[in-house]
Amino acid sequence: MVVLRSLIALVGLGGVSVQAIGTALGYGSATTGGGSAAAATPTSNAQLISWLSDSTARTIVLTSTFDFTTYYGTTSGKICKPWTCSPNPQVAIDSNRWCENYQPFAATGTASWYVAGTGYSYMLKVGSNKTLLGKGSSAGLKGIGLLLQNSNNVIIQNLVISDINAKYVWGGDASKLCLTIVGSTNIDHNYIKNIGRQFIVTGYNPAKSVTISNNIFDGSATYSAVCNGKHYWVALFTGNADTITFAQNYIYQTSGRGPHVGGTSGYTQYVHIVNNYFVNVGGHALDSQTGAVVLAEGNYFNTVTTPSVAGSAGKEYFIQSSSDVSTCTSSLGRACQANTLTSSGSVSHLNTAVLTSLKTQSAVTGYRPMTASAAATYVQANAGVGKVN
Repeated sequence: MVVLRSLIALVGLGGVSVQAIGTALGYGSATTGGGSAAAATPTSNAQLISWLSDSTARTIVLTSTFDFTTYYGTTSGKICKPWTCSPNPQVAIDSNRWCENYQPFAATGTASWYVAGTGYSYMLKVGSNKTLLGKGSSAGLKGIGLLLQNSNNVIIQNLVISDINAKYVWGGDASKLCLTIVGSTNIDHNYIKNIGRQFIVTGYNPAKSVTISNNIFDGSATYSAVCNGKHYWVALFTGNADTITFAQNYIYQTSGRGPHVGGTSGYTQYVHIVNNYFVNVGGHALDSQTGAVVLAEGNYFNTVTTPSVAGSAGKEYFIQSSSDVSTCTSSLGRACQANTLTSSGSVSHLNTAVLTSLKTQSAVTGYRPMTASAAATYVQANAGVGKVN
């Protein structure tokens, strides 16, 4: 069974004990974050902004919710209404003339929203060599997301990230990874809910050596793009030469992009989707498009309408049968695991070019996945906040 491999020592912080994962699973295994930097807790939003963005290696511990909802005030502007379903469709902020360019026939209007959730200028910039930890089960960020741009060696763990303009597409992302080619990141044991757009998104630059593990992506929503109370915009991996391990996450009440991989001609994303638990997905889960190289193994799909969609230019190897397992095992030189589909749609994506591409990558060949049933049990018991800290 693949579990949390190691924990660094306890760090004293004014009576607060802090534990962080020392070794991530898969591609992000070299991530050390702030390393041995003494743990410290910011006392204001302004201090948190400063500590996260500076060039000093830090271990930053949050012991409460840092609410940025009104920090930068509100603004108003044009919106459009691409979705006409009922009840409670999301609406879209006309960011960079998105409405005119992509939804020219949609009804329009005006609305107000919180500034903190929108745009690179307002997101919390995270510099290199940072560990950002939450203490307990309720510490985190509200109304604002994290931006990792030209940074590397970052751990984000045990945070509740929530309530970023949830009604509005383009209202904000919870985490945006715009990493350099040397980026190394571990996003682990977080709980994310009520976000306007993506829970996690990479930019078009390489997001390399990234592990996204043991998180809860709670898609239950008042406002949604398809009016089914399930969030559509889970994760979007689009960078040039992304290398991402997406493991042991709990994804529920969503309807799409769980994750979406690829979409840009000439770019390639290497993504290992392993030992996740998907439940009550009223749409599609995985989505492999142009440039995607995706190995999906040992995942449990419980009541998922469409476990995976793949475009003709997207490569995905979705393991189901004993023959699929055998082919994968022979190619990677280690035991592979079948996905399990319960009360879910069918999948027929078996592009062996994925195995050829990944058999030289130690983050994949060295991975030891659980069976899908073991993963389902493990994830339900261990994902999210309050488990490691």
